[in-house]
Amino acid sequence: MRHTFACTLRWSDMDAFGHVNNVVFLRYLEEARIDFMFRLARKADSGAFTGGSVVARHEIDYLRPLVHRHEPVTVETWVTKVGAASATLAYEIKDDTTVFVRASTVVVPYDLERERPRRLSSEEKSFLEEYFDDSAGPAAPGLR
Repeated sequence: MRHTFACTLRWSDMDAFGHVNNVVFLRYLEEARIDFMFRLARKADSGAFTGGSVVARHEIDYLRPLVHRHEPVTVETWVTKVGAASATLAYEIKDDTTVFVRASTVVVPYDLERERPRRLSSEEKSFLEEYFDDSAGPAAPGLR
């Protein structure tokens, strides 16, 4: 199963070359990840990720330029790895005909009070495993 997020493009997302700036794609991934981990996960378990989480790694492959338009793009998010203290999320940013970006993020649950990483709770693991899909391989080349 994959999480689908409709992401609206803003005029300010464009760079001098007339397409979405590479840094802005990180914001799109963030919006989808926040919707997945904080809205959807907490809907399944009110305590999920309440202690916080941090990004340990991003990897992005830019496949096609994306220019401003009024229709949102789709950000699909799924899980490719669940460990004791981290999870790897994969993404595609696309529309009906084109994949613009493939990416992945390693997320580490974090204890904000103690200011250190923590282990995933059993509820968080269960939630993440519902979205596990490694059938397409890693979202970005080189990620395992």
